[in-house]
Amino acid sequence: MKRAASVITPFIMAAAIIAPRVEAVEIDAAVLAAEAERVAVMAEARTKTVAIFPPEGNGGGSGVLITPDGYALSNFHVVKGAEKHMKCGLSDGKSYDAVVVGIDPVGDVALIKLFGRDDFPSAEMGDSDEVRVGDWVFASGNPFLLAHDFKPTVTYGIVSGIHRYQYPAGTLLEYADCIQTDASINPGNSGGPLFNAQGKLIGINGRGSFEKRGRVNVGVGYAISINQIKHFLGCLRSGRIVDHATLGARVASDQDGRVIVADVLDDSDAYRRGLRIGDEIVAFGGRQVRTANAFKNVLGIFPQGYRVPVSYRTKGVTHHTYVRLPGVHDLEELLQKTQGKMEPEKGLPPGPPKPREEPGAPGDKKPEPEKPKFKLPFGSGHADAEKAEIPKLVKDAFAERRGYANYHFNGVERNRVCLALAARSQLQGNGAPWTIEADQLAGTSTGPTSAATLTIDDAQVEYRLPTGAAVLPLGGSFVGAAEPQGSGGMLAALSLWRRLVTVGPDKFGDLQYEGTFTLPERPEQFDVLIGRYGGVTCRFFIHPQQGDLASLEVAVDDAVDPCELFFSDYHENGGRWLPRKIEVRHGDAIYVVLLPKSWQFVPKEKP
Repeated sequence: MKRAASVITPFIMAAAIIAPRVEAVEIDAAVLAAEAERVAVMAEARTKTVAIFPPEGNGGGSGVLITPDGYALSNFHVVKGAEKHMKCGLSDGKSYDAVVVGIDPVGDVALIKLFGRDDFPSAEMGDSDEVRVGDWVFASGNPFLLAHDFKPTVTYGIVSGIHRYQYPAGTLLEYADCIQTDASINPGNSGGPLFNAQGKLIGINGRGSFEKRGRVNVGVGYAISINQIKHFLGCLRSGRIVDHATLGARVASDQDGRVIVADVLDDSDAYRRGLRIGDEIVAFGGRQVRTANAFKNVLGIFPQGYRVPVSYRTKGVTHHTYVRLPGVHDLEELLQKTQGKMEPEKGLPPGPPKPREEPGAPGDKKPEPEKPKFKLPFGSGHADAEKAEIPKLVKDAFAERRGYANYHFNGVERNRVCLALAARSQLQGNGAPWTIEADQLAGTSTGPTSAATLTIDDAQVEYRLPTGAAVLPLGGSFVGAAEPQGSGGMLAALSLWRRLVTVGPDKFGDLQYEGTFTLPERPEQFDVLIGRYGGVTCRFFIHPQQGDLASLEVAVDDAVDPCELFFSDYHENGGRWLPRKIEVRHGDAIYVVLLPKSWQFVPKEKP
């Protein structure tokens, strides 16, 4: 042994002599600082990433928190297996109960609500329209449901494509305006966040291109753009099953590359705005469109009911207008397709293997081993997971109603908006008649002016001018009540305005929260209440911060344009905030502009 040691030692010494000396490499301070910043951004982003495990073991996936009170985004196909209740884990190792709020099954987006705290770490939303090919991005999530400790996996890459359109999968799912990335997105990443280099949320990961023989990412993944989700977010908070929009027209590219209207429904708002077969679509939804595919890409980012700017060219003349977008599906069709069976995402880990059989004589019958129950983590995506009891706070936050994923949250949002409106108007419970003295500008924003008196009570609405009066008796149906002629239903609209602010949401009639929508020439989002009273549909657009009523539209005839009232120039009057300007529109024309000078909310004394 001693001799062997004496032989080996010279070789070790020789190797040490001839081995090259490793010189210390000085790394540029800027590189180290960039690395430290990247690590810090990713560490912060991981705290906002959610690992989602449906308790009954039907799949699973990822999500991202967007508000401190626990609202989080995910994919519809992730939460579909959860039905109502799910368990969610964060990177701090703690788990939280959660409930479905609203779903967009066409766009594959879901909003959920986590319970247990009011200071959840939440992601800041970026602007996905500013994303460019080559931008550094990273995905965070729970690929293959490996995050049993809830610590998400982070993958890094670049944006390899923008504004990608994915044709509908099956009969429902459609990905429009996607962000394409080579950051690895695998089964289980679904519903998780895609961040830009600054840690801002720019998309929700939803699809990947996979090798055919296995669910392994090949470097092409797709994220739903956050700007599309912003359009839908208010609708998702309403608890609804939200549909996507259509134009009411079909387009095609001609031989010159123009986007031409190939067909248009004559009962659509697009037709009423003047769109005809053969017209060229120049711009839509704020974007130039040069191909039919590009048009579909933009159309796919809007929910049903949105009103978007459209530019079209007829015989060389360009027209600019706003079009109300109908839904792609009717409610019955949407419900049928949404409530159908959806299998868990392919490529996720299978259930645990069955216990091995002990060797024995052929034909020996052994007792069936008890099927194991797995509790880590709350089901782990396995079919054999122990079924979890739904906590009371989750049960209390769920209500069923046809057309809704969770009607409970519609009540939450409706009450929030109505309380803000009541606080500004200070008229709830005051059933006294209204008398408004006003100057009016007939059909224009410049003179001449004339005097007008509006009287609104429970029995009738009267609009009195020096030349005569228009009167609408109340108590019956508003269908066809288009008085005064040419207004499209101004008196009906004024009555519904008074009804909402005096009797409140519970006594108004059928009233729900619809979501957030924009108004023509006003890019900000308004809370919208949709009601049904007197046989007609009405919408109230309410400022989300001030609580002022910005607009009211009433459709007394579904085949024609609604009457629209736009309220502005609010001022304080005896503790109430009241408008100094009411513009009445029907279609593309201004019917009248009312300039209230005085308001009375007390019964007139009898002579």
